[in-house]
Amino acid sequence: MTTSLPEYLEEDNLSEECKKFLSILPKEKGWVRSVYNYQGFWTSLKFLQGVIACQQQFQAQDSDIILVTTPKSGSTWLKSLLFALVNRVKHPIFEPNHPLLVENPHVLVPFLEHTLYIDGRVIDFSTFTSPRLLGTHVPFASLPKSVQDSKTKLVYLCRNPRDTFISMWHFANNLLLHHKDTNSIEEMFDLFCKGVSLYGPFWNHVLDYWKQSLENPNKILFLMYEEIKKKPKIQLKRLAEFLECPFSIEEENSGVVDEILKMCSFENLRNLEVNTNGKFSTGEPYKVFFRRGEIGDWKNYFTIEMIDKLNHIIDEKFQGSGLKFSYV
Repeated sequence: MTTSLPEYLEEDNLSEECKKFLSILPKEKGWVRSVYNYQGFWTSLKFLQGVIACQQQFQAQDSDIILVTTPKSGSTWLKSLLFALVNRVKHPIFEPNHPLLVENPHVLVPFLEHTLYIDGRVIDFSTFTSPRLLGTHVPFASLPKSVQDSKTKLVYLCRNPRDTFISMWHFANNLLLHHKDTNSIEEMFDLFCKGVSLYGPFWNHVLDYWKQSLENPNKILFLMYEEIKKKPKIQLKRLAEFLECPFSIEEENSGVVDEILKMCSFENLRNLEVNTNGKFSTGEPYKVFFRRGEIGDWKNYFTIEMIDKLNHIIDEKFQGSGLKFSYV
């Protein structure tokens, strides 16, 4: 293990006021760092500061498009699809230096609380073109009021809880590797089942957006990761229609839809030089955001007992919701 920690693992220097505020919040061992329960969800101190700054300062525009996920639900993949889709006139998909070939999707579609509002930054939104493409992990009830009150469109991506958990466990351990002790799957699974995961409980996060999408289908599109993997063309066209930029017959005939899916495929993105060797300013390598991107990887790790335990929780939490998960 190295003595010098990357920025994302460093302890924060807190003001007395901040320490006082944290002292009243429930605290748990996190996946990478300690997490605090704020407004009913769990997040780390660094991200909590970003969440609060975003809630207080962000002013949504009606033309904004915000991609929402629980961590490790396919955010990187959908950000690339969203960027390619919305910008296909400005950046034709066939151009050799397309931004997605030279930049990480998280740079092109930045997270509000993790990137833009982190560490008390002041954001100059004048450099953003319309529509602004943004990302968040924040639960619906904790979104900035302007997002809820405006015509901002939300695209929610949901992944089955077993694969989400396995992806989160690998991701956390990859960030800890060479710096701190990694976490056992048993310990992290117990935390996940208690609802302790970044922006969790998982079921609260998913259910709130699911119900909102049913009540307000023009504002929130609810996508399933597994459905995009199985029928990518249908789901991409569905996304285009929701965002009011449907594909023309000419575009379909000239292969634009297929080309977007090809360029944004997990294999293509993972093998790009920028995603192989690049990293965030805080030290996280881009490559940790690309592991397998498959359905059913949980089968390589879950015991019968783990399946039964999580099934029981999911059945209880989602009973009567009409939402079903696909695990294969």
